[in-house]
Amino acid sequence: MVRIVPIKVGDQVKLKKPHPCGANDWRVIKLGMDIGLQCQKCGRQVRLLRRDFDRRFRGYLDGLDRNRDTVDRILEE
Repeated sequence: MVRIVPIKVGDQVKLKKPHPCGANDWRVIKLGMDIGLQCQKCGRQVRLLRRDFDRRFRGYLDGLDRNRDTVDRILEE
């Protein structure tokens, strides 16, 4: 099972594969059933299903350390 990544609007994230423009910096612009992302190099906006985003997620670019234990605890309940 893929871990649910704790994110919020405005977070900068890195995904598994870069955008065709060459950038791998994305800003979260929408949350819900799908995740809205904006490429930080060319400005293109894309949407990924939540499960696809969670699978492709590779890290935060803003240097914030998220409390992933909280999410794990919620999933176990």
